[in-house]
Amino acid sequence: METKTAKLIDGKAIAAKIQTELSAVITKLQPQIGRPPGLAVLMVGDNPGSAAYVRGKERACASVGIASFGKHFPTETTQAELELVIAALNSDERVDGILVQLPLPDHLDAVTLLHQIDPDKDADGLHPLNLGRLVRGEPGLRSCTPYGVMRLLQEYEIPLKGKQAVVLGRSILVGKPMALMLLEADATVTIAHSRSHDLKAIANNADILITAVGRPNLIDAEMIKPGAVVVDVGINRVTDSSGNSRLVGDVNFDSTKNVAGFITPVPGGVGPMTVAMLLQNTVYSYSVHGR
Repeated sequence: METKTAKLIDGKAIAAKIQTELSAVITKLQPQIGRPPGLAVLMVGDNPGSAAYVRGKERACASVGIASFGKHFPTETTQAELELVIAALNSDERVDGILVQLPLPDHLDAVTLLHQIDPDKDADGLHPLNLGRLVRGEPGLRSCTPYGVMRLLQEYEIPLKGKQAVVLGRSILVGKPMALMLLEADATVTIAHSRSHDLKAIANNADILITAVGRPNLIDAEMIKPGAVVVDVGINRVTDSSGNSRLVGDVNFDSTKNVAGFITPVPGGVGPMTVAMLLQNTVYSYSVHGR
């Protein structure tokens, strides 16, 4: 019997397409608004992973014409100091998006800082007001990673209406907003998590399986319905017996690619889309509130 290989969902290519679209929007709006859009990414401490992410975000901003107002603070920066910075950015008319890069040092309260950001400048789409807008189906800034997943499904013309969608993971960053966005697109949604019984049976029922649990190779071929769409949001660093480290997802790519209909790679799938939708949110805020 012939083995069919899943079609690869290329997040890198779609992210590049989005950046081209955003660049054109900025070129059109900038003469009317009189300034470029602005994004401020706040980073505290010297986490090397965070530093790499921030550099990537700043490069992406530059490529589409978004001005960066990023600030890098020493590890010992206090909560009060950061709250003052956020207040200043909230009232800065050049800034359309504000993002606090996680994780933060242990002495800082990320949730309280997030609540200080003006909801209309919440580039990550995680302020309670923006999550409430999502629940109500109202326009607003959307959580970047699930928003990116929805754009990938749209670009590949994957039908969602009436389909069985299973989301593995219930975080406020991905799982919960992901389920709401799928529901908004008329999918029938199941959320599964670490306490769910018989994960295999739940996953086997999915026409669209989206996994965001942070456990390397948790999902294998036996858990995939033949022809299903598999979107792997997990990013896990693993080290092999030779000491070489690499990034893998929650899905065992090599075994599932012969069962799934569509599949995202890790890296190169959802990751680039998260940054693209951060830029999208910033330009959305610029177009609505920047005039």
